[in-house]
Amino acid sequence: MNKLKYLKFNQVNINDFMSLLNQQKIREHLIEHPLFDLDTVSSWMNAKTALDSIQGCIVRAIYAGGTLAGWCAIQLEDGKYEIAIVLDHDFWGMGKRVFSQMICWAKEFGHDEVYIHFLHTRPPYKFLRRVAKNVYETEIFGNKFTTYQLTVSSALKFN
Repeated sequence: MNKLKYLKFNQVNINDFMSLLNQQKIREHLIEHPLFDLDTVSSWMNAKTALDSIQGCIVRAIYAGGTLAGWCAIQLEDGKYEIAIVLDHDFWGMGKRVFSQMICWAKEFGHDEVYIHFLHTRPPYKFLRRVAKNVYETEIFGNKFTTYQLTVSSALKFN
């Protein structure tokens, strides 16, 4: 099993991120947007780096065996803390490990609740449904999402 490393975005090669973010398998499960180029990926990385400096938030690149496997974040959206996990298709099996780390960070930050929004293209997650306080549909930027509302203390029991 690959050891996961979580690095700040300023420790990641911009071309590696551009390649990851432009993968079709990843794009299928995100809000539709144009392919990234060096300028737009740089702007995106800068925005995520700024988010990382906000109290209660964290944004990290995920490395597995020396390869950029994806990125994750606890980010503040509309007054609620949201967990984001984006993994290269080759690393999808690591999602629960990343989720567990995110819940530990949420506890360290003192968050009572966190939310996860999955685009309608994603299958239902039985694991998340079991730990969720509430599961419902939301619309964000004109797209349909399944939202999982989680209490951090309940989610910790499944780590």
